[in-house]
Amino acid sequence: MTKTYQPITIKGITFRNRIGLSPMCQYSAIEGFATDWHFVHYGSRAVGGAGLILVEATAITPEGRITPQDLGIWNDDQIAGLKRITHFIHEQGAIAGIQLGHAGRKASHASPVNGGKQLAEKDGGWQTVAPSPLPFVGSEKGPKELNLSELDTLIAQFKAAAVRAEKAGFRVLEIHGAHGYLLHQFLSPLSNKRTDAYGGSFENRIRLLLEVTLAVQAVWPKNYPLFVRLSATDWTDGGWNPEETVKLSEILHQQGVDLIDCSSGGNVPSASIPVAPGYQVPFSQAIHKTGIRTAAVGLITTGEQINAILEEEKADMVFLGRQLLRNPYFPLLSSLETGDEVSWPKQYLRAK
Repeated sequence: MTKTYQPITIKGITFRNRIGLSPMCQYSAIEGFATDWHFVHYGSRAVGGAGLILVEATAITPEGRITPQDLGIWNDDQIAGLKRITHFIHEQGAIAGIQLGHAGRKASHASPVNGGKQLAEKDGGWQTVAPSPLPFVGSEKGPKELNLSELDTLIAQFKAAAVRAEKAGFRVLEIHGAHGYLLHQFLSPLSNKRTDAYGGSFENRIRLLLEVTLAVQAVWPKNYPLFVRLSATDWTDGGWNPEETVKLSEILHQQGVDLIDCSSGGNVPSASIPVAPGYQVPFSQAIHKTGIRTAAVGLITTGEQINAILEEEKADMVFLGRQLLRNPYFPLLSSLETGDEVSWPKQYLRAK
C-alpha cells in the first residue's frame, strides 16, 4: 500500500489515510449557522474517501467573520447544525475537524462572488479590529487597535469556541494563524506596529497565538489532535518569514501542538508569490525537520505528488483544497490508479 493510504494516528485519533480536505470558505452560512449546503459539501468529501474533513474557517465572534456569509461558532445554538455534519462525516469513516478563526482587519467584506470589497456599515458591514490601525488595503477603512482588555476577551472567545467545537462532535481542532487573518496580523511586523507586550520583538508578536493555544488546550480533549495553520512567509521583505515560522513551530511543538498546517501569504495584497505546483511544500519540509508533524498544501493535484511528498518525509499529511472542490471523490479514484485497496461506500461499489 502506498503511504498515501496508510492510516496515521495522532493522539487518540486514527485517520484512514493521509489525505485531508483543506479548510475552504463556502460563504453559504446564514447568520453564522450551517446550511444544507455545508451538510452536502462536507458529507460528499467524506463519502469520497478523504481521511480528514477540515471545516472552513469558523468565526469565534460575529465581528471575526470575513463575510456576513461565514460559518460561526460563537453561539450555542449553532452547535446543532454542525453536529449534524460531524455525525455524517464520522458515519462515512472520515474524521471531522474544524478551523477556528478571526479575520481581524480582513473582516467585513463581501463574498468573492459579490466582488470581495469591504462593506460599509450601512451595507451590513461592521468595525474591524487588528493589532494596529492599519487597513489591509490602503483605500479601506482602517481597523480599531485592540486594547489589552479586548485581547483577554478574544482569548476567552477562542476558548469558548473550542468547547462548542467538542460539543458539536469535532475530533480535530485547528487554530487559524495564517492568510493575513487576526493571529497572523499579530505575527507579522508589517501589520503589527504595537509597542506593548504584543508587538515589536519576535517573542512579543507570537504572544497572542501562544496564549490562544494555551486557552484552547485547557478545554480541548487531551486525546484529540490540535493543529495550527501558519503562513510560512508574507512573501515580502521585512515581513513574517520562513525562519520565524520554523522557530514558532518548534515552540508550538514544545507547547503540545500536534501538527502545523503549512501555507503562506495573505497578509500583503501586493506580495509577489511564485505560484507553481507544490510551491509551498518546502515550508512543510523545513518545519517537519524540527520534529513536529506537518501537512503540505498548495497546488497538489495528483496521487503521484501526494505520495512523493509523504515518501520523501516532506509532510505527514497532504491537505487538498481546490482539487477536492473539483472532485470530491478524488481519494477513491486515485486509489484505483495507485492500486491501493481501500474501502468504498457500499452504495458506490458497483462503480469501483
